[in-house]
Amino acid sequence: MASQLVESHRSGAKVVKGDDVCKKRSVELLEELGLPKGLFPMSDMEEVGYNRESSFMWMLQKKKNEHTFKKIKQTVSYAPEVTAFVKKGKIKKVTGVKVKELFLWLSLVEVYVESPPLKKSPSGLVPTV
Repeated sequence: MASQLVESHRSGAKVVKGDDVCKKRSVELLEELGLPKGLFPMSDMEEVGYNRESSFMWMLQKKKNEHTFKKIKQTVSYAPEVTAFVKKGKIKKVTGVKVKELFLWLSLVEVYVESPPLKKSPSGLVPTV
């Protein structure tokens, strides 16, 4: 399903390929959108695409990747294909990202940054599952 979504937004998108270029481009996109630049610590990235007109972005990596965010003590799993609709300070309709809560893996569907950040969250990151 996500692959079909990527194909439907590929026309008119800026696409980069190769691990180093993809990592750099994903960080640039997150900074441009006012989101934490370490939000997608993916490895062996193959492609990053962003269609500015539809606000759709995608990231492809060779295999599933898990990362633990030490500051918030949260483990996150990234599928080989991650997609989302993005705008300033917000990511919506996320696919391919799951968050571990106790013994359950929950799909992450939305992330937004409070402005100004909440006092309880030093990063300002507020995940919605």
